[in-house]
Amino acid sequence: MPRVLISDALSPRAAQIFAARGIEVDLAPGVSPGELKARIGGYDGLAVRSTTKVTAGLIERAGRLKVIGRAGIGVDNIDVAAATQRGIVVMNTPYGNSITAAEHTIAMLFALCREIPAADRSTQAGKWEKSRFMGVELTGKTLGVIGCGNVGSIVAERALGLRMKVIAYDPFLSPERAVDLGIEKVSLDALLARADFITLHTPLTETTKNLIDAGAIAKMKRGVRLVNCARGGLVVEYDLAAALDRGHVAGAAIDVFVDEPARENPLFGRDNVVATPHLGAATTEAQENVALQIAEQMADFLLTGAVSNAVNVPSLTAEEAKRLNPYMKLAQQLGSFAGQLTETGITAVAVEYEGAVAELNVKPLTAVALTGLLSPQLATVNMVNAPEICRERDIRVSETRRAEPVDYQTLIRVIVTTERRIREVAGTLFAGDKPRIVSVEGIPLEAELGGNMLFVRNYDKPGFIGALGNALGDGEVNIATFHLGRAAPGQDAIALVEVDQPLTPAILVFCRPRRRSKRKSWRS
Repeated sequence: MPRVLISDALSPRAAQIFAARGIEVDLAPGVSPGELKARIGGYDGLAVRSTTKVTAGLIERAGRLKVIGRAGIGVDNIDVAAATQRGIVVMNTPYGNSITAAEHTIAMLFALCREIPAADRSTQAGKWEKSRFMGVELTGKTLGVIGCGNVGSIVAERALGLRMKVIAYDPFLSPERAVDLGIEKVSLDALLARADFITLHTPLTETTKNLIDAGAIAKMKRGVRLVNCARGGLVVEYDLAAALDRGHVAGAAIDVFVDEPARENPLFGRDNVVATPHLGAATTEAQENVALQIAEQMADFLLTGAVSNAVNVPSLTAEEAKRLNPYMKLAQQLGSFAGQLTETGITAVAVEYEGAVAELNVKPLTAVALTGLLSPQLATVNMVNAPEICRERDIRVSETRRAEPVDYQTLIRVIVTTERRIREVAGTLFAGDKPRIVSVEGIPLEAELGGNMLFVRNYDKPGFIGALGNALGDGEVNIATFHLGRAAPGQDAIALVEVDQPLTPAILVFCRPRRRSKRKSWRS
């Protein structure tokens, strides 16, 4: 009989679900890290919220563990890489608390514009400072929503009900979806310049970390008010504190912080800051929903092998996984390459399969390609939820199979249509399992995929390759491989350069996009 340990406070109904399905369950909310390490070896499943830290050391002691279930969306407290290495499935419940998170954002907007926390403290202290607390109305104001996914779109709908004008920045929001929501899609700079209120609803990734810094704040109109109920680290807290002190930002409502629990913070101690202790998902309904969902998902996996909302493994049988593994690696890297080159909203993705691969089950390969494509912008995307994310954002996904080989015995091509252009990258397998890129935007080249790569597009003119090599050499960046391709002499040319380490900002100065040349650093 499978055994599951619940180490955080979940709804009692979660344990009832496990028991009803024939799974032995133990409750240990508040268990110490040492005791958890001592006990974890006897369990097949571990259900947690955000308190338990599932570290590599804990996973090392979990000899029987097959699945970790996170009742909620964030898996920051789980070492997903260590779990993957040990073959442990990590699941979450990405949609169970969306309504609660959106409602908390709206509550913070009201508290901020009417200065409710400061007025409450003043009144309960025996003061009657009616003239001190002069608020502002939400009606007629412009709300800028950064990140218009599941939670962001609900916030937008609620704000429209308050008669606000809503503008949104989201690279994956299609114009059609924006029309359906009744909002205006804009660039980030336009949003910063126009919004009276700004609310953040994006995951914390390398792309979004420190998104709101001094530079971004300087682009905002004076008197703007900011809400962050998404993730600590999206806002540079010292920069925001400085802007509050000089009055450029009129107020801020913050539910998440860089360091939590937040005992001290540069934003604390100000009447124009509303602070809550990460309460975005803290309602009875939300906690009930995520607890029931994670119990059902974990039970399904332990009893039948079904995988739902996994963040680290594909939904495949053992036989398919072994056969598809080299193709999955190729598809993921082609998608990741295309995703890291894409800077505007995606409207369509086409994945073409030619030759031997067209005879296989390509659905998982398409999901892996979509995962690679979306991962630069979305922290929680995986091959299970990538197709659903595309559907939610009106990104059309198509597959084409040609069993008869054309140029290669097997070929995968990813074609990404954005609001501005079409990008295409194709690859094959050499010796049966070695991925190679063979074409980028119609220009042929043959390149092995490495850990750190620099993609360069320029006109084929003398001197450029030497200048690029000198720039890398001057920066003490070692070149591992250097692959070139061109459409025709003197026309479009590309280079794909593998280097031994990530490029520094100083090196990337040389690689900034220019009028006739575009270069981008890429990590495979």
